Amino acid sequence: MTKAAESLESSMDKGTDKSLDRDCTTLSRHVLQQFQNFSPEAQDLSALMNRIALAGKLIARRMSHAGLMEGVLGFTGEVNVQGESVKKMDVYANDVFISVFKQSGLVCRLASEEMDKPYYIPENCPIGRYSLLYDPIDGSSNTDTNLSLGSIFAIRKQEGDDLDGDAKDLLAPGHKQIAAGYILYGPSTMLVYTMGKGVHSFTLDPSLGEFILTEENIQIPVHGPVYSVNEGNFWQWNEPIREYVRYVHRTEGYTARYSGAMVSDIHRILLQGGVFLYPGTLPKPEGKLRLLYESAPLAFLIEQAGGKATTGHQNILDVVPSKLHQRTPLIIGSKQDVAKVESFIQNGH
Repeated sequence: MTKAAESLESSMDKGTDKSLDRDCTTLSRHVLQQFQNFSPEAQDLSALMNRIALAGKLIARRMSHAGLMEGVLGFTGEVNVQGESVKKMDVYANDVFISVFKQSGLVCRLASEEMDKPYYIPENCPIGRYSLLYDPIDGSSNTDTNLSLGSIFAIRKQEGDDLDGDAKDLLAPGHKQIAAGYILYGPSTMLVYTMGKGVHSFTLDPSLGEFILTEENIQIPVHGPVYSVNEGNFWQWNEPIREYVRYVHRTEGYTARYSGAMVSDIHRILLQGGVFLYPGTLPKPEGKLRLLYESAPLAFLIEQAGGKATTGHQNILDVVPSKLHQRTPLIIGSKQDVAKVESFIQNGH
């Protein structure tokens, strides 16, 4: 064999190996690689992420058939604990998470923005020392119009025995999260997660039925062109937020992008840079987003990517909730862009 042929064969082998390596890096394998061992904790968290992925697959499948099935779209006619009208997909997605974790043997409690109190799995509690906090469907107003949706999740270790069933140990700052991420249901289904060792994205390959590694150690740009905010609330904001929006209107280089699904907007900002804002309003200064199910998980992930998340006055991960369904304002994204918004708030323009 000539040297040229040997070189070609070698490069083809390397290309094949690289391609196979990528195809074989599933979510559960990647979690084990994060720990670089097969310790009980590594295996537990790998199994937990696998169950989250299964929930994502089931929800994605349901959504792909939503327009063709009866009883999938629209409202249930009920109101959740937040006082919001419940979509049928909210209920289905919430039930999916409960169902897949009933079989895990690892999770004792599930807390969701759709449930007044945590859901306990007694058969898991003797050995299951983890809790899952989640928003089953983020952006459910997009459900009936076939736009992007998401799920948000966080994993925490249970502290204490929780004998009274009050889950007081969950009323802790976001630094207590050991893993967090989201699933994006768009043209493709993606799962993005962190365990405090960088941010990594996976894309669902329907032919394999697996989430395959797309990108490791994602870093959010220090500054980006996107600002994402519901400007329909303009006259309900405090003056500093209104003044910030006036600033981006008159400054070249900014682009408005707001989808109505926070996961979709955060994913764009993670990749392209910029800032997402959901500030409090004059009638509701506490804001709309739930700290434990939305703001803290996304803050943990964005900070791991080199970004920043704040209420405007305090780092989101430092906020200690006083109740399970506590709400909070949120400013999150690239460090420079978040700092710019903070400067308007702190200077009280």
